[in-house]
Amino acid sequence: MPDFASEAEKSRTAKIALRDQLLAARRSLPPESRASAAAAVQAALQDLVRAQSPTIIAGYVPVGPEPGGADLPEVLAGRLILPVLLPDNDLDWVRYEGPESLRPGPRGLREPVGPRLGPEAVASATLLVVPALAVDRSGLRMGRGGGSYDRALARAANAYSVALLHDGEFLPSVPAEPHDRRVRAVITPAEGLSETVDWTK
Repeated sequence: MPDFASEAEKSRTAKIALRDQLLAARRSLPPESRASAAAAVQAALQDLVRAQSPTIIAGYVPVGPEPGGADLPEVLAGRLILPVLLPDNDLDWVRYEGPESLRPGPRGLREPVGPRLGPEAVASATLLVVPALAVDRSGLRMGRGGGSYDRALARAANAYSVALLHDGEFLPSVPAEPHDRRVRAVITPAEGLSETVDWTK
């Protein structure tokens, strides 16, 4: 009889090790590499927006070495909603009204100020842009461990979901747990947009 508890613990341990490795690699990127990577990711994302013509985009505000750059919301400006982290790690959503509408949030995040639309507002998005530390070829996404974007991906199941990555973070496989959600595509600086294989599972 398989030991599911043991397998789950192995997966969690593998995720922690890989997460630490990827975060260290991101921190080691020099500023000029981050800037050029952000420009390439933004260009590919703009191409996707032009091709998709989404009615509502749900995005996020990158911080530190996260792919996409701190000015990513300006690239997506239009019908853009951004997340606000709730105490239980769920995400509420606020319409983006420009860089002056952002304020410091918990855990070093930058969050929008404005009327809250509720966690279910993400379901109205036709394009969902999410952060990730890694994604595998089947679309399984590995985040920072809070589950915030797994919930958003579940609510916005009909949206075209795309994760922004640095080069070397689109992997053959990542350790997974039952709650982990898939994305439909990734964008990396070198390869641009790449669709994943089994994102509907």
